[in-house]
Amino acid sequence: MGILDKIAKRRNNDEPVLIEGGKAIYVPDIQSSKQKYIEDTIKAGDVVILIGDYDLLSITSLLHLIDLKAIIVPLYKNNITDIEYNIKVTSADYIIQNNQITNLKNDSSKHDLIKELTAKKNPGIIFFSTGTTGKPKAILHDVTLLFKRFETPRPALKSINFLMFDHMGGLNTLFHTIFNGGTIINPLNRNPEYILKLVSKYKIELLPTTPTFLRMLLLSGLLPDSVPSCLKIISYGSEQMDEVTLKTFCNILPNIDFRQTYGLSEFCVLRAKSKSKESLFFKVGGEGMDVKIEDSFLKLRSKYRMVGYLNAKDPFDKNGWYNTKDIVQEDGEYIKIVGRETEIVNVGGLKFMLSEINNVALEFPGVSDVRSFAKSNPITGQHVEILVEIKDKNLFNTKKLKNYFELKLPNHMRPQKIKIGKININHRFKKIN
Repeated sequence: MGILDKIAKRRNNDEPVLIEGGKAIYVPDIQSSKQKYIEDTIKAGDVVILIGDYDLLSITSLLHLIDLKAIIVPLYKNNITDIEYNIKVTSADYIIQNNQITNLKNDSSKHDLIKELTAKKNPGIIFFSTGTTGKPKAILHDVTLLFKRFETPRPALKSINFLMFDHMGGLNTLFHTIFNGGTIINPLNRNPEYILKLVSKYKIELLPTTPTFLRMLLLSGLLPDSVPSCLKIISYGSEQMDEVTLKTFCNILPNIDFRQTYGLSEFCVLRAKSKSKESLFFKVGGEGMDVKIEDSFLKLRSKYRMVGYLNAKDPFDKNGWYNTKDIVQEDGEYIKIVGRETEIVNVGGLKFMLSEINNVALEFPGVSDVRSFAKSNPITGQHVEILVEIKDKNLFNTKKLKNYFELKLPNHMRPQKIKIGKININHRFKKIN
């Protein structure tokens, strides 16, 4: 039985799977949209780069390739600048884009992990890490294992697929929704005004997004009047949230439930439960997931983990534990992520997290976003510098911000340089260096 047949069995055919450009798409529409050239060309174990989005053609091709036991590399259509790197690392055989297939005539040997997965006759999927610190890692998953977490029926809300086609969280939303009878809306862009119009037009209940996008929403001037009452839940993940932004949203939109999500491309999107909508503490786990805190680091173990990296060393220890490098605080069974190992700063032997500087800066009037950096220092070893993006020139004053740091932070934590500028974000709506 193919994947579409399994989906059809789980769904009420009166509910559309997808709304694209105002048109409702149902399971039979997807079934009838299969492209014969894919079936005639692709065989089990072929590595196929699929360039697309959450449109009918891309979703149909994705599901068809899974049925053919291919190894799929999903790439978002508006971010294919590294495609030569993607081809080289994955030893890709074909590219599919805009209803066309290109044979790369790749005669290089496949990675041993791909060979092992193909020998099992299981389809695979390869995600690339964000790559903010070095070249992106190619992360191979067994689709059969990924789909096991969708075997248990769960409620599905009408949702916008905000996270991108090349993102583990985005495909998780897609599969969860279509397996559980929900409907996803494919946005043409991620402009705040446009997203809120989609929410209103299609009575969206769930908006999954990132902290960076939420800060953009705060700057838009659209809150709270342009947020329709149909929106029940805003989930946020993919990067660290700050308390100032979360509390501001909870005050502005008191009737919306804010939920933190947590996921890693090496695993999947984990089950997470916020302590409260105003809290950054949450529980994490789920079926087949073991969790422990060791020396303040969050460590995970799961049978649903990735097969492995294609271009990096195996990160699991001999007992199968993976160090996420996320540093956490504990409150009973709840945890709060305070930063990553790479964000620890050591000034003259005194250690602290860059997130502590960011949280103070975000409290200051006129500041919309910040990014702190640790810089080498010949005397103290390191010092902090900060880039500030401002939302209101009339409220912001660099000298007053410096005085605010002196009031709020001990000497070793105070930024030595304050720069004003634009903070860059990537296509996944995450801050980048």
